[in-house]
Amino acid sequence: MRRADRLFDIIQHLRSATGPVTAAAIAETLEVTPRTIYRDIAALQARRVPIEGAPGIGYLLRRGYDLPPLAFTADEIEAIAVGVRLLPRTGDGALEQAAARVLSKLVAALPDAQHGWLTAPPIHVSDYGAAPRATDPAPVRAAMRTGRKLRLHYRDATGMMTERTVWPVAVAYCAAATLLAAWCELRSDFRHFRLDRIDRARCLADPVPLPGPVLMARWRAQALRAAPASG
Repeated sequence: MRRADRLFDIIQHLRSATGPVTAAAIAETLEVTPRTIYRDIAALQARRVPIEGAPGIGYLLRRGYDLPPLAFTADEIEAIAVGVRLLPRTGDGALEQAAARVLSKLVAALPDAQHGWLTAPPIHVSDYGAAPRATDPAPVRAAMRTGRKLRLHYRDATGMMTERTVWPVAVAYCAAATLLAAWCELRSDFRHFRLDRIDRARCLADPVPLPGPVLMARWRAQALRAAPASG
């Protein structure tokens, strides 16, 4: 986590607290050491953020301090609420947890009159979604962010296991399955891999030879010419 993000999270944590919060409690939430929180609080106090308290006693954010409120239309707030509630259907736990943190930050930054539309909107999203997965999708997303190859242990529809080195292009969250679109070195072509059939995924040190936008454009062009081949 970047320090700027952590400082913002500390302010949000203190703002939502009903009493003094110890550095140890904040550190446990943010998964850092209490010493890091002490340094961060000192840095915030040096920037005139009105945090009161002391080590061993706890910290409070003086009433009345606030960041500039965000402004959203009703449609924009409902779009956020629906999007956050759709994420569990992807089966991606890391993204679901990140969405919950985003929602918490937005609630803290929005005017009070708009809180209910995010925390308890009149919206229902069914539990139906992608099949459970054997692999953690985080390495897949990390490989796409860093432009690196993936090594997959992949089981096809018949149960046969193969190992593939692929150049990841995109993750497609469909109703019945989540797919990884990638250039497969074994097949020398684009393929689509169901994430629930990937036993293991490992991000390699080898960079993908082509920029992500180039791969994306070629994949989309092929998809327009013919139905995509399965893994």
